[in-house]
Amino acid sequence: MAVKLIVILVFSMCILLPFSSAKSTDFHYCTRVFWFDNADKKGNYAVKVSGVDITPYPVKGGKEATFSITATTDDNISSGKLIIDVKYLFLHVHHETRDICKETSCPVSGDFVLSHSQALPGIAPPGPYTLTMKMVDGNNQELSCITFGFSMSLIAESTAVADA
Repeated sequence: MAVKLIVILVFSMCILLPFSSAKSTDFHYCTRVFWFDNADKKGNYAVKVSGVDITPYPVKGGKEATFSITATTDDNISSGKLIIDVKYLFLHVHHETRDICKETSCPVSGDFVLSHSQALPGIAPPGPYTLTMKMVDGNNQELSCITFGFSMSLIAESTAVADA
């Protein structure tokens, strides 16, 4: 009986662990803070985001994670930047600016994916984080703005799957 239970548990873990190695996460368009903000929570932006994938999930401090954002545009974007802000709970913990053309091939038009891999600090505390990404063109005009949450874990739950 105990052997049968162990076999069932191991089989269940083999089936369920791959689903924890990546996560398609919900995102929201940014909301206005002041009346003069360009933020449009309805998503009336030149760049429409359709999905956010995080691999591995949950993210582990000191390990590399990949954030992939699937989007589309009718414009022809040849330059610009991504402005990224990260909060832990309600505390601002990270800010960076990235060149759009280093995260995808330029010129950008139609469907595209922005993908960035980075090792997050090993000293980062576990728990909920919120990332806000604003995309602006070469003239500093806002093309899109999204926000999404992700979790940092002490244990890399998907490492066994990635190494297998």
